Amino acid sequence: MTLTTLGRRSGTTDGAGPDAHTEAHTEASAADRSGRSTRGRSTREADALAVASFVLGLVGLLVMNVLLGPAAIVMAVIALARSTARRGRALLGLALGVADLVVLALLVTGDGAVGWSFGG
Repeated sequence: MTLTTLGRRSGTTDGAGPDAHTEAHTEASAADRSGRSTRGRSTREADALAVASFVLGLVGLLVMNVLLGPAAIVMAVIALARSTARRGRALLGLALGVADLVVLALLVTGDGAVGWSFGG
């Protein structure tokens, strides 16, 4: 609780007049609102990164694992660094991204080529 709030509750002022208290309260409220909106937006962005890393890792197991695997890993690490609420999904995206690179390594060592197909 701030001195401004204490002064309002007790009905006393510090000699600066009632406008000073109103301005201080308005500035504090604006900072509070901007802090909440920034935090909410960064949480939503981190959640979106977690979901995107999961989807890219999953799709990367089937196609373009050389591109989608590292992208899933980077997105998952960023989401975890931003403290996402979807931590499990980000960890799954990280694991799938690593699995993409493992599948790529197995296919390259088996065939000697980066491309592969289902047809045989």
